[in-house]
Amino acid sequence: MDPLQAKRLLILGLARQGKALARFAVTMGAQVVVSDLRPAEQLQAELAELVDLEIEYVLGEHPMRLLDNTDIVALSGSVPADAPLVAEARRRGLSVTNDSQEFIQRTPAAVIGITGSAGKTTTTALTGVMGQTAGRTTWVGGNIGRPLLADLHKMAAADLVVQELSSFQLEIWTQSPPVAAVLNITPNHLDRHKTMRAYLQAKANILRHQAETAVAVLSADDAGSLALSRLVRGRLRLFSDERPVADGAFLYDGRIYLRDGERETAVCTLDDIQLRGRHNARNVLAAVTLADSVGLDRQAMRQAIRTFHGVEHRLEQVATVNGVTYVNDSIATAPERVLAALAAFDEPLVLLAGGQDKDMVWDAWASEVAQRVRHTILFGQLAPMLAERLTAVSAPFTQVSDLAAAVAVARNTAVAGDIVLLSPGGTSYDAYRDFAERGEHFRRLVVK
Repeated sequence: MDPLQAKRLLILGLARQGKALARFAVTMGAQVVVSDLRPAEQLQAELAELVDLEIEYVLGEHPMRLLDNTDIVALSGSVPADAPLVAEARRRGLSVTNDSQEFIQRTPAAVIGITGSAGKTTTTALTGVMGQTAGRTTWVGGNIGRPLLADLHKMAAADLVVQELSSFQLEIWTQSPPVAAVLNITPNHLDRHKTMRAYLQAKANILRHQAETAVAVLSADDAGSLALSRLVRGRLRLFSDERPVADGAFLYDGRIYLRDGERETAVCTLDDIQLRGRHNARNVLAAVTLADSVGLDRQAMRQAIRTFHGVEHRLEQVATVNGVTYVNDSIATAPERVLAALAAFDEPLVLLAGGQDKDMVWDAWASEVAQRVRHTILFGQLAPMLAERLTAVSAPFTQVSDLAAAVAVARNTAVAGDIVLLSPGGTSYDAYRDFAERGEHFRRLVVK
């Protein structure tokens, strides 16, 4: 008997995660109510996907009466844990969950959970490729791709799950995966979490509930990640591109090495890595440590590293037009990610920046842009504020209304040998559904 059977489950938010949980819960025999702040006319596609299911909908509002006779409240990623309805649910003693936690409570497979302020998508995808290359049935999802709950019924104990987890998902977690990584901690999503302390507490949940038999993987080079070592109850493994570590992966003399406390082996060379930038070497180090922690062999790791060319919308080369190379880094939704992108290129840069802010700090961004970027084109809600920052450091820029106008200006500004880099620094929500939709629009604009 599944824990959801015969329970009244209230799902807040009808996005990707909410839809997956609704379908799963109905299958498990739950009475499902879905509420979304958007009205029905804005949810036609989502409602059509679930038309075959017996679900009660309350749309356009989250009224308090929804909690009457409710047993469990589940949040989609867009619904903050401190929303009034959620706070009242907690006051009434109701269970609060989400699709990712419901998945991890049920899967028979070994789970690797990966979080961090940056690099988690690349690390998750690469670790997944390592598992597949090793011949192990591997499922990749969570904060990226297809919700894992949708494939739960296909999973076996011998399988491997690589699960990307955001702070939005983790902030309500009461269970942690047996192998977990925190890649780094830098300011992010402060519009949602309000303080760095709250953001850090959310990230820490990936480790907080681990068993003594679990493995925690942290960065030896990132103070925020390393500070979480105090929560580790099981085996602590580190990765570093600055110094050797006793247990984990490190970079030395152009090679990546792996240590398990006693044995040391070389995994690959830096030249084997197909991804640009030192930050991606750190992602590879993390993936190697995680793969080793679930018993994947070194040969499979090496082969995966040599063939992995990255994920969509992360330093993705779109096209070269008239000698100008256009690169899509739409996934860069924080200034720190833009700094990593800038460091990945030696060529002259025309930067496309903007989008919507998350209450981030932009001082280091402005300073680096002034030094590294030949011309910056600003678009979206962030454009006026970023214009002030660039004016203060005497950096040349053009301010436009939207991404289409930004690409048009870039086409007239860039010369052969330049890189036109879409690395916005802001989220996409001022104009797009998500960073992927923004990146896809950039691709179309470039090749039209």
